[in-house]
Amino acid sequence: MQSSVEPAEGNKVKVRVEVPADDFEREVDAAFRRLAREVRLPGFRPGKAPRRVLEARLGSDAARGDALQHALPTYYAQALADHEVDAIAPPEIEITSGQETGPVAFDAMVEVRPEVNVGGYGSLRVVIDSPEATDTEVDERLAHLREQFATLTEVGRPAADGDTATIDIAGSRDGAPLEGLAAEGYQYRVGAGSVVPELDETLAGAKVGDILTFTAASPADGEPVDFRVLVKQIRVPVLPDLDDDFAAEASEFDTVGELRADLTQRLASVKLAQARMALREGVADALAELVSDDPPEPLIESEMQTRLQDLALRLGAQGIELGQYMEVTGQDPEEFQRELRNAGQRSVRVDLALRSVAASEGLEVDDDELDAEIEMVAERVGQPAGKVRQQFERNQQMPLVRSDLRTRKAMNWVLERVEVVDPDGAPLDRDALLAETDDETESLPTPLPTDLVDTSPEPPDEQDS
Repeated sequence: MQSSVEPAEGNKVKVRVEVPADDFEREVDAAFRRLAREVRLPGFRPGKAPRRVLEARLGSDAARGDALQHALPTYYAQALADHEVDAIAPPEIEITSGQETGPVAFDAMVEVRPEVNVGGYGSLRVVIDSPEATDTEVDERLAHLREQFATLTEVGRPAADGDTATIDIAGSRDGAPLEGLAAEGYQYRVGAGSVVPELDETLAGAKVGDILTFTAASPADGEPVDFRVLVKQIRVPVLPDLDDDFAAEASEFDTVGELRADLTQRLASVKLAQARMALREGVADALAELVSDDPPEPLIESEMQTRLQDLALRLGAQGIELGQYMEVTGQDPEEFQRELRNAGQRSVRVDLALRSVAASEGLEVDDDELDAEIEMVAERVGQPAGKVRQQFERNQQMPLVRSDLRTRKAMNWVLERVEVVDPDGAPLDRDALLAETDDETESLPTPLPTDLVDTSPEPPDEQDS
């Protein structure tokens, strides 16, 4: 097989392929063997009729057409691999010779991934929240913990926000009680807004024994409902003292100092994880901004489809269909589609920018790095590394593996040079943010997906059948 590639109009190339007649004849033989399994001829078992008999009965056109249909995709894929053509869309194939006899030639017009040149990637500045736990944040955690252990004390004054009012409440429409809108001895925190806003407005300033009436829209159907509320008791939360006795009751620690130190450490750990994620996302956003041209539509559509399939798989693992998820979350389909498209477009811009960084900085993937990646994929899918490599090579996916690793190296290159500051402009410790942890995984881009590896039994070779 001979092939060549030449630029075409727009972001496309034309792949020309020529296959000698003798080479293509082997594909015709394979087509006759396939036909033999489908055609029933007197005197021959299925699949055992010789070619000369089939050719006399069916003619050569059927087998040659079948051979073209089966072989052209293989020839095309081989040409892409030989010339390292990064196709991003299905090709438009035109057979130029060999449809009836002789050598086969065809042209394939295909859109390719654009090569963009971005500048300024070595001096990006990302603003994120500081991962340090402040005294104010720790105080808030302690206050929340004290609220959990608060006791309620009755008071004789009118109700105010934050008080717990014991009420009897009933809703009716046209004088008829409404099911689900009635309760006796209901403990309601004034100002919570968990029933209807009018309830909080009416309770504010009310005293024990007051009977309150008001009309509000039903939380269920939005129609007007007449409410009647009897105030039976008003209590206020009393927080426990912040002392060692409280620390011993509320935690496994004996002193407030130990409890505070633990809360500080836990909060710092959470904030550090959030800061690491924010750093990567911030770098990705900055890289996407460097790509000024609109990405090709096939790349966006492919990314959208990948994200949609990933969401469907994760929901399916929980027994939820995508339609059910949309209904439960109340998402508008058009808005969901817009968000999906925006995310897909941003992801494609990041990828194009990282490819530009890798090219500009001469970042390449050596054999040791490739071997390590294959070992990691093999471990995740529970297959021998040799089999995984063989499948990648047979499916001509090794360029994808190298490309994925190269893009990840580009992201790490940018991360190691980005300026990181807090909202006030104070510099943050980038090295601490980039330090790896045992439970941390790659974020942008993601490691090679394991679904590229086929774990099913291999089919027999057609030439041996």
